[in-house]
Amino acid sequence: MNFDHLKKYLDFSDEVKRAMEENKPIVALESTIISHGMPYPQNIETAKACEEIIRENGAVPATTAIINGKIKIGLSEEELEFMATSKDIIKASRRDFAYIVSQKLNGATTVASTIIAARLAGLKIFVTGGLGGVHRNAEVTFDISRDLEELASNDIMIVCAGCKSILDIGLTLEYLETKGVPVFGYQTEYMPAFFTRKSEFKVDYKINNPEEAARAALTQWDLGLKGGILLTNPIPEADSMDEDKINKAIEEALVEAEEKHIHGKETTPFLLTKVLEATEGKSLEANIALVKNNARLGAEVAKYLYE
Repeated sequence: MNFDHLKKYLDFSDEVKRAMEENKPIVALESTIISHGMPYPQNIETAKACEEIIRENGAVPATTAIINGKIKIGLSEEELEFMATSKDIIKASRRDFAYIVSQKLNGATTVASTIIAARLAGLKIFVTGGLGGVHRNAEVTFDISRDLEELASNDIMIVCAGCKSILDIGLTLEYLETKGVPVFGYQTEYMPAFFTRKSEFKVDYKINNPEEAARAALTQWDLGLKGGILLTNPIPEADSMDEDKINKAIEEALVEAEEKHIHGKETTPFLLTKVLEATEGKSLEANIALVKNNARLGAEVAKYLYE
């Protein structure tokens, strides 16, 4: 891929540069999970652990962020620490992206903006915790995450543990179906529900192994069927949470969010914080476990995408 016209915007880490020169598999990672999704020091520990898991499984991690207006593809240890501790970081979706770059500000990449960064860098696969989606009561609020539109518009595979459980899973799947995004379940026929291994909704197809997932993605793109693929990976059995407890915590958090008039990009961090409090920290442990699990699978799939 020719990056000449993008040189003034993009900044690749040495590790990612080498991987690109040698056509090694690269896995993109977001940074909102570091700056807005988890408390310190769990955020930096999880970020480093996920990068190490990707390396151990034969691929190269490329955590994305915007730092001083530069679109970073791969972060140094100092940059990871900065993303984990600085209060001067904007949660950056598509609408924020060009502004943050042009004003030389700092931005944490969401799922949507990580897809943009990955496209600019020519990357094929991206690992996250949970996908954004259609919020509960969206028929009233019209609150639908930009993640879905970016996934539908770009040739990328996202590995996640389903959409965030604070969302309306059924409506999210309906939206993805309308946009033509195939939803795969890794060794499951059911859509994972982030903190729990399954929801009541079925995925489009069960995928049995990493090679099968990569083959489906490459075939879609070879055929000119533009757009992304969602590979959902259930949280490990040992880390799965009690469904009733989680749903009760979410319901209570939704009521409080409405009372406090919290909406837009503030909604997800607020709800996840409330769920964390209600579960006495167990939801954070589950979140960390599922992200690591996704990093493993993402690296395995990446090896077949870059052959």
